[in-house]
Amino acid sequence: MALIVHKYGGTSMGSTERIRNVAKRVAKWMRAGHQLVVVPSAMSGETNRLLGLAKDLAPAKTTDAYLRELDMLASTGEQASSALLAIALQAEGVPSVSYAGWQVPIKTNSAYTKARIESIDDARIRADLAAGKVVIVTGFQGVDDAGNITTLGRGGSDTSAVAVAAAMKAAECLIYTDVDGVYTTDPRVVPEARRLHTVSFEEMLEMASMGSKVLQIRSVEFAGKYQVPLRVLSSFTPWDMDLTEEAASGTLITFEEDEKMEQAVVSGISFNRDESKISVLGVPDKPGIAYQILGAVADANIEVDIIIQNVSKGGTTDFSFTVNRNDHARTIDLLKEQVLPKLGAQEVVGDTKICKVSIVGIGMRSHVGIASKMFKALSEEGINIQMISTSEIKTSVVIDEKYMELAVRALHKAFDLDQPKA
Repeated sequence: MALIVHKYGGTSMGSTERIRNVAKRVAKWMRAGHQLVVVPSAMSGETNRLLGLAKDLAPAKTTDAYLRELDMLASTGEQASSALLAIALQAEGVPSVSYAGWQVPIKTNSAYTKARIESIDDARIRADLAAGKVVIVTGFQGVDDAGNITTLGRGGSDTSAVAVAAAMKAAECLIYTDVDGVYTTDPRVVPEARRLHTVSFEEMLEMASMGSKVLQIRSVEFAGKYQVPLRVLSSFTPWDMDLTEEAASGTLITFEEDEKMEQAVVSGISFNRDESKISVLGVPDKPGIAYQILGAVADANIEVDIIIQNVSKGGTTDFSFTVNRNDHARTIDLLKEQVLPKLGAQEVVGDTKICKVSIVGIGMRSHVGIASKMFKALSEEGINIQMISTSEIKTSVVIDEKYMELAVRALHKAFDLDQPKA
């Protein structure tokens, strides 16, 4: 008997019929002798609906004063889907109980809408498992030391599931979604994209950070830190498919490099439409400038991605970086109000019409010329590169948003990702 964590995304929970199918699948696993903890997302579209109601009531830009209430509001979506799944399981004759994050409790810090998990008390869950119940825990949320409900940010249910699996030392965490695994890129952009049977943890981490929507980056970080076996698979396969076949389907995120892994120089192409670029122009070129700019941004809990500082001319320089598009206006206001007056810089400008495209592959460590091949492929399509960022196993570029799909298709072809692995 193994302890397994199942996570189901919003599309998997999108209707009562789909919830019923999830219940039948979970019941199949339990009847095969496994202990099950299930972490569901809100029903598809529900979180957007709730936040839309808040926006109707407060159409002005969201201020910090609203963030606590937004978490109170958004957390109800997962509570509803968890309760509905428990009801569906009980209707199947399977004992089950649902818990909100604060009831477990899943302790987080107090960064509303972007909270981070600090600890999980698994005593209550273990007691229910020992009593023969399926335990359902709301994804996406927790509680801070003051008893306030917090949420983990979009995609946070993935993080909740992996964190629960880590805390309970589960045999595996299965992420059920609307796709049947991790692909070389988004099949909606490149129909020839291939599903990967395995992908290394490092590659998955880079792909998630570079914009792949299959898994939230923090969930991959958790999996890597605590060595949680992770598999991405589809919830739209027949619920009564053979259990052994289901358990081996999808894509396994592995922590071991197999002997063939080096053959794949580039494993996938990721892209992210949610980026925006911010440039501080005419910055005095002296020590401490980067800290003065990015320190204020970090203090506002805004995540920065790619950073570039230009060569100094006449004692001044331009400093550019990217943030999530949702943080664009807030970052601009912050820099204008708090940073520019101190720096003596000329102005702050922003561009929301950009995107990030990345090539990722563990084989890049031992091969030269990969970046130049990427740049050549983009050049041949007439695509200008605005910013570049590299690590040991990835290269990312910022380009005009209108060229994103063209860039992805060109790179997918250039690196032969439409060809099966040898």
